[in-house]
Amino acid sequence: MHHLDEIRHRIARLAAGSPRPVRVEGMTVFSTERVTEPLGTVTEPVIALVAQGSKRSILNDRVFDYHAGQYLVATVDLPLTSQITDATPAEPFLAFGLPLQPSIVAQLLVEAGPTAVPTHDGPGIATSDADDTLLDAVVRLLRLLDEPRDIPVLAPGVQREIHWRLLNGPHAALVRQVGLADSRMTLVARATEWIQAHYDQVIRIDDLAREVGMSVSSLNRHFRAVTAMSPLQYQKQLRLQKARIQLIAASHDVAAIGHAVGYDSPSQFSREYRRMFEPLAGDRGG
Repeated sequence: MHHLDEIRHRIARLAAGSPRPVRVEGMTVFSTERVTEPLGTVTEPVIALVAQGSKRSILNDRVFDYHAGQYLVATVDLPLTSQITDATPAEPFLAFGLPLQPSIVAQLLVEAGPTAVPTHDGPGIATSDADDTLLDAVVRLLRLLDEPRDIPVLAPGVQREIHWRLLNGPHAALVRQVGLADSRMTLVARATEWIQAHYDQVIRIDDLAREVGMSVSSLNRHFRAVTAMSPLQYQKQLRLQKARIQLIAASHDVAAIGHAVGYDSPSQFSREYRRMFEPLAGDRGG
């Protein structure tokens, strides 16, 4: 069986009947038979492989479309608006996810020794085709779920291999920054974590820069390069995405939800919410 075919089969079996992503032994598998509405989320460092169907993720004004046999890699917490763009009952959307672990990347970089890798100047997210060596490692990791006694012994090695494949893939320069303590990506990651912890409060850029040990100018420059937005734009997207989730459950309480995510002005909240989400409502991305 072709690697991608086997991945599809195993994801479909693991995710059968679940409307939500299924987490098992550090992995995530997901299946849906329907195209979804755009929904905001904060992605963590991860490799997300599409086995069937297609998906669209939007970072500010940058669009990332990826389909069967392709993966998205994110190396820092990013507020994305994502939707499934191709899924049917006959051919449901199927996906696999594995968190990227800085400690594994750092260890691999030490063991591999000095390597000439071009500098990555783009955002902390990218898409690419998955080659056969990467698909083979994913298959072997999924197969271990059939042998629970093997998982604690063998799974760490296969997860390590997946990280290694990424470090030798088309986005090696991006992935390697996850394991470098003083890399631009790591410093921005500290900033995004701080913003997430204080998203509903007034944030002063001076305080944020001091928190991560950077000058204001360096913080603004690196933050925008990695996330495609300024720190305050990042905070606004977090607020609006969290508000969207709450409004789905309680659409009548708009003013209270706006206040809960940090808006003192109901009119400003309504205006910025419409600006962010209404254009997406008419775009099904198919």
